[in-house]
Amino acid sequence: MTDTSDRGGPGSPIPDDADVMSRDMRWFTYATGLGVRVEAEAVPEPRPDTEVAPALPEAALGDRTPLPRGTTELLERAPYPHGRVGTPRERADALGHALVAGFGLQRREPENPFNDHRPYPSVRAKFPVQVLVRDGRHRRVLDLYRHALTGVGRQDGAAGPLEVALAGRYTRLPDSYRWFRSSLIGLELGVNLRQLCLGMELFGLSGRLRLPDRNAAGLLTDFGLTPESEWSLPLTVALEDGGPPVAAAPAERAADPVLDGILTVNRAQDFTGSAAPLGPSVPAGLPRDGALSWAEVLWRRSAGRMPRGMYGMTGRRRPVPERTLREAVSWLSVPPPGPQLAAAWQELRLTAVFQGIEGHADGVWHLRDGRPTLHQARPGAAAELETHYGYPVTPYAGGDVRHASAVWFLSAHPRRLVDRLGPGGFTAAQYAAGWAAQGISLAAAATGLYARPARAFQEVPTRQLLGLDPDEMIVCAAITGTPRFEGLLCDLRL
Repeated sequence: MTDTSDRGGPGSPIPDDADVMSRDMRWFTYATGLGVRVEAEAVPEPRPDTEVAPALPEAALGDRTPLPRGTTELLERAPYPHGRVGTPRERADALGHALVAGFGLQRREPENPFNDHRPYPSVRAKFPVQVLVRDGRHRRVLDLYRHALTGVGRQDGAAGPLEVALAGRYTRLPDSYRWFRSSLIGLELGVNLRQLCLGMELFGLSGRLRLPDRNAAGLLTDFGLTPESEWSLPLTVALEDGGPPVAAAPAERAADPVLDGILTVNRAQDFTGSAAPLGPSVPAGLPRDGALSWAEVLWRRSAGRMPRGMYGMTGRRRPVPERTLREAVSWLSVPPPGPQLAAAWQELRLTAVFQGIEGHADGVWHLRDGRPTLHQARPGAAAELETHYGYPVTPYAGGDVRHASAVWFLSAHPRRLVDRLGPGGFTAAQYAAGWAAQGISLAAAATGLYARPARAFQEVPTRQLLGLDPDEMIVCAAITGTPRFEGLLCDLRL
């Protein structure tokens, strides 16, 4: 991630009063010149939040291939962070175990309104990103509640190399999120990419990542993901060289002007070049203490808890050892795979508000060259941030930022992204930020903290508190702290 200590910039190109649902689309238009209408009068009223797309694609009606059992037992024998399970005898079993490790159900919290919990977070626990597998003849979707890969799309042709695709469905998130669904799906794709890489790494599998190009919509048709206008272009990881060809698909338009604007952003991706080998998802320099297994770390991952069916999260303020910070910084120092995502990751600036961390003053810090550097000593900065958080503390919900140990912010200059990577750089930055946010989540789980990725901070006052440039966009944040509440946990692992 780049050192931006000398950055200046013009005044903000985005109106200070732009609402959170349209703000990112305005940034995209500013960066690319590809206009998207975001005026409220141009779009229909949103449907009720209960009217969302189903959890699995409608085409998921085919035969089921059971996933292997015993993944948790294998992970319990793999010490965190450097233990690995290795490759089981059958390659299909290895991929099955990797998918369960990366995405499998972990637990249910009876008092939590948003269940069930997986080793990664998702907006309102909607999990809009689907994990799809094809081998030439078969196309299948990861069906966690049936512990299977369920047939979807085409089921013909000759056997071919294994390939995993990640595609997000915008209509799985409520209409009330409007254009904001574009960024949220981009971030969740980055989160899911890190989980896929982690599962494959734990089970000794290698692969090559291909980012979307202008023909990638053909893969949506191949998997039967219709209407295609509701889906993001897929990220694909080939476990072997090559892969079944797909026909080019025409550029689609959506009748809904909000979805049409979202497609303008997503279909601006045209990443060319060879697929890139996956690198590590786990930092190499973490200490070996053997106290935890990978099964325990994935089980612990939490975005925070509340009692009695209340929403949000709350924590308790306490001193945090420096080792906790070093762990998070190590996870944040691992770039996503491939040159394009690595370039987007380098364009991200990481700024944090620390509180109560051993050896570090309370205040605003920048991460430069893998090391935190004090930007401004500012006791009470976390409490100030809470006033800019979109979910205030109420009798029914918790939005506890004032007790957080660290609040991490990933930001970028949209025009620099586009100058470096083309219009698709805007979306690539979201993939890279989601990758980084999931690193924070895993580091927090390993050190007894919760981590809540968020896009709910008011951008203008938060940018001013952090000392960011006026032409700098906050891509994602993550709130980390010590949980205040505990409760019954129902184990769902297999």
